[in-house]
Amino acid sequence: MDRALSAPGKLFVSGEYAVLWGGVARVAAVAPRTAAYVRRREDARVHVCIEEGTLAGSVTPKGVRWAREVPQGFLFVARALDEALRAHGRASQGFDLAIAPSAVGPNGQKLGMGGSACATVLAAEGARYVLEERHDTLKLALLAHTLGQGGKGSGGDVAASFAGGVLRYRRYDVSPLVDASNGGRLGAALAESPSVDVWRLPTPRVAMAYAFTGESASTKVLIGQVEARLEEVGRRAFVARSDTVGQAVEDGLAGGDFRGFTEAVTAQHALLLELGPLETEAMRRVLSMASAYGCAGKLSGAGGGDGCILFAPDVEARAELCKGLEARGFHTLLLEPEPGVRGETHVDARLRAWMDALV
Repeated sequence: MDRALSAPGKLFVSGEYAVLWGGVARVAAVAPRTAAYVRRREDARVHVCIEEGTLAGSVTPKGVRWAREVPQGFLFVARALDEALRAHGRASQGFDLAIAPSAVGPNGQKLGMGGSACATVLAAEGARYVLEERHDTLKLALLAHTLGQGGKGSGGDVAASFAGGVLRYRRYDVSPLVDASNGGRLGAALAESPSVDVWRLPTPRVAMAYAFTGESASTKVLIGQVEARLEEVGRRAFVARSDTVGQAVEDGLAGGDFRGFTEAVTAQHALLLELGPLETEAMRRVLSMASAYGCAGKLSGAGGGDGCILFAPDVEARAELCKGLEARGFHTLLLEPEPGVRGETHVDARLRAWMDALV
């Protein structure tokens, strides 16, 4: 039994940080997609193959018994496999899983499009498939990704990689699942727990793009810094303002009044900047150019690096903006909403080669 898979990356359209404190985020699933390949074994061994190498272990009803300490690069995938086996809750055959590296810019830096979330979703879905389970992959991936981040993060990136499209999302409380996992009841808890509050929005009628600044940023570190600066009362006020602006951004995605939409996007960006020094000089240059081309944009994600999501009234204006940005050294991507995690008819040749090299 084997299966090829792929899942998209993500970009936040609105609601960064607010979604951590009970607010609503809008998140877009976007290319480039990441490929994976899973294959059942005849024994109880497990292998995870990524670009950094291979991690081996053996299956148990309580997770994988890893042969060595799990390196940082394997952390999210390993956690997803552990939780999948805990949800399975009984002895099973082993399997091998290979996941391609996430996309990088011309300088080799990660693009900041949710690589860890994408890998977590692929691992959770791959394990569910070979274990022949019917549990909710999204809930399990949200659990694994939250644990992998030490409780940080909203899960919006996980939801986008799983469900695809442009989503309205509210943070899912995984604490009951954590308790169930620790108590050996995860399979039942996944079935009994509330549904994830996620809603797919209509396909945007504005044209979207991404400009990478050439700098990567640590989401976990930035979240910690922001939360240390803003106490509960300030967070509630921020969420209320963000939800109001976010609704205006959502309405504007449907097209029509691009000037009003631009004002909403600009207001969302300005609101984020109230949280601290999240905008870099490169971001300021990108957004200034977007305005000069009659387009709109904002930072996407935690800030401090990575890039900006850009919006144009039509594809012609988007093409002109991206041409201008590329001429000034910025890496750009044209964006369309992508489907969520899915099976593929062809296996990535690199992944098959990695797996075939296993002993």
